[in-house]
Amino acid sequence: MTTTEHQADRPASGATGPADSDLEVLRSVEQRVLWLSTAIIDHANRVRPNPTGLKVGGHQASSASMTSIMTSLWFHELGPDDRVSVKPHASPVLHAVNYLLGELDESYLTTLRSFGGLQSYPSREKDPDPVDYSTGSVGIGATAPVWGAVARRFVDARFGDVGSGRQFSLIGDAELDEGACWEAILDPGVADLGEVVWIVDFNRQSLDRVVPNISATRLQGMFAAAGWQVLTVKYGRLLEELFAEPGGDALRTRIDEMTNPEYQRLLRCPATQLRERLPGSGPGSDEIAALLGGLDDASVVAVIRNLGGHDLGALTDAYAAIDDSRPTVVFAYTVKGHGLATAGHPQNHSALLTGDQMKELAQSVGADLERPWERFPQGSPEAGLCERTAARLRREPSPLLPPPAVPTDFGRTPSGNGSTQQALGRALLDLTREAPGTARHVVTVSPDVASTTNLGGWLNKVGTWSPTERRDWFADDAETILHWREQPGGQHIELGIAETNLVGLLGELGATWSRWSRPLMPIGVVYDPFVGRALEPWSFGMYAGGQSILVGTPSGVSLAPEGGAHQSVITPSIGLEQPGCTAYEPAFAVDLEWCLLAGLACLGKPGGNSTYLRLSTRSVDQSLAAVPADPAARERRRRQTVAGGYMLRRHADPSLTIAAAGAMVPEALAAADRLGELGVGADVVCVTSPDLLFRAVRARQGLQEGSDWILGQIFPSERARPMVTVLDGHPHTLAFLAGVNRVPSASLGVTGFGQSGTLTDVHRHHGIDADGIVGAALDLTD
Repeated sequence: MTTTEHQADRPASGATGPADSDLEVLRSVEQRVLWLSTAIIDHANRVRPNPTGLKVGGHQASSASMTSIMTSLWFHELGPDDRVSVKPHASPVLHAVNYLLGELDESYLTTLRSFGGLQSYPSREKDPDPVDYSTGSVGIGATAPVWGAVARRFVDARFGDVGSGRQFSLIGDAELDEGACWEAILDPGVADLGEVVWIVDFNRQSLDRVVPNISATRLQGMFAAAGWQVLTVKYGRLLEELFAEPGGDALRTRIDEMTNPEYQRLLRCPATQLRERLPGSGPGSDEIAALLGGLDDASVVAVIRNLGGHDLGALTDAYAAIDDSRPTVVFAYTVKGHGLATAGHPQNHSALLTGDQMKELAQSVGADLERPWERFPQGSPEAGLCERTAARLRREPSPLLPPPAVPTDFGRTPSGNGSTQQALGRALLDLTREAPGTARHVVTVSPDVASTTNLGGWLNKVGTWSPTERRDWFADDAETILHWREQPGGQHIELGIAETNLVGLLGELGATWSRWSRPLMPIGVVYDPFVGRALEPWSFGMYAGGQSILVGTPSGVSLAPEGGAHQSVITPSIGLEQPGCTAYEPAFAVDLEWCLLAGLACLGKPGGNSTYLRLSTRSVDQSLAAVPADPAARERRRRQTVAGGYMLRRHADPSLTIAAAGAMVPEALAAADRLGELGVGADVVCVTSPDLLFRAVRARQGLQEGSDWILGQIFPSERARPMVTVLDGHPHTLAFLAGVNRVPSASLGVTGFGQSGTLTDVHRHHGIDADGIVGAALDLTD
């Protein structure tokens, strides 16, 4: 992205800092933002009735350290196409800003952390005022604008006309401890994203304490090594002017070299103690003492707190220096709790001002404690600035474009042997042939496992996305099967090996329908054992409104030769329990096709949801699916499949029901054959979605909205018999099925870490082979 593109959205003063008179108005707005954000938290904790007596909470100090940064951004720097991810604990500052801009009704200011009110942390889905990115899960909100930048570029290259704008992350310095941050920073493609800007609230405090050894120099070097522009806003104008005086060099050296705890302790000192402590005992101490001797007490106290992150002029100068050809990080030195009585205190993270301290704050910022929500008087310079800012940042709503229609069935019946993982690649290619308009909205994402998850054919067909076209040096190599044609029109995005990045990008690609009115159908593939590693950002992406399909493959102990490290056990129950998502574990290729198409149809629209597909590399005889040839019967099977399951084999006189999922269906059928030879008839139910069946059970019980029709079709009460459940995962995932008709049951599955070996050996080891099923069935029916 070029500087010219950005400047089209910047305010006219964006290239240079504001004049001193404008700074005074900006400072006045800053003080009102500080008051409002503090008062929002105060009201929630000390004013609003609290009959339970439980802590409400809020972060006045964390909000105060961000007030200058956010005021300078919103009221001077931002353009309408810019997006900002706000540090979670600074959510009251965002609400205060939105209130002054007319984007939040006064009635909400008293509702922080109350039911239906302002959320604890910024939420796109739940807050009543504009929120660009949901935050709250540490590190995830910080990285979201990185993936938002990729998503915007992808949509712009594919469909055009989605604007430009910077993608800002406002984060605390302690948040840089999160691995998610560095996984994103180090991904090879991020260095090309010039619209990404991180502003670090460098207050050198964490939740519990002053961080003793945090090194800005080390952090700055790490960003620079990753190709980022590094800007530092360390000192404010008062200190910079003092540094130019005799003894100023010694003062700068003294402050630069002191430890974080010593500096933080000085913030709590009155002027008399500062005159004693600040000079220190090293070289230049006499010069520093003489320099301080020329200042009155108020100036001495002000100087030690005069950091760049609270100097509006220094901040706007830094914004003007941003280089839009590469990502930028701004280290803004701040004081946690700046402007409050708790400023700099090592335990101020969750501290609340007392009533007397709120009175003192009101007096210092010109607010009225009795009328805390007053806006600036009409016609005042501050009111004018708020009005101009609101007009500048106003985004014209664009109509939501409906996602393209998705076919429900390609009409093909797979034959021979094959796995559901293989069927994924084939289904995507079929989509390009049967519904090219729909396929145009599909984008796949992989953390360096595209080839091993059978996306090779799709990748060769649609190409790989890149901000610019890159030459494929292996295009003329006859032995190269997988071709990386990198171009802006590609539909596959290949990331480095980091599952957190994968699902972070997946969430943002899945939010383009609401962010830019351009629906996408994103599909991410990851080895199923690593779904757990990606779970938090994946879940948070859905919470933030991202709709996508996550494919976990290969799964279960079908990876027996690779040992226990690559065998997933808990993921089936994760899929059942995850809100905002429908989980499927299909057994056959046609089941996968139907479930994939059903998942695609749920994407890119209000009320849509995500899908998790748990697939296997186990080769299965596709004729076992016994797909009906009659069109009406086939459609009935498809409806049952996408609703949670179907009766695969119906015995004339059953003594037992075997309910199996995914790769274990062949064992269930083999066990049913053997039981038949023993005179024990068995119905076999193919469970495609434990998730949807559990929802149907809850709907039957009146515990949630929905229908229970599928239960009556695959577990009719007149055929209620003892039940064996089996899957390649933890057995409790299907254990609830026995409760549909309240029958005796045995639940088989994997409850231990895997072993290397053949599939036969490993199935026997876990008791999920045909022998295990037959034995459990006989125990129930004898």
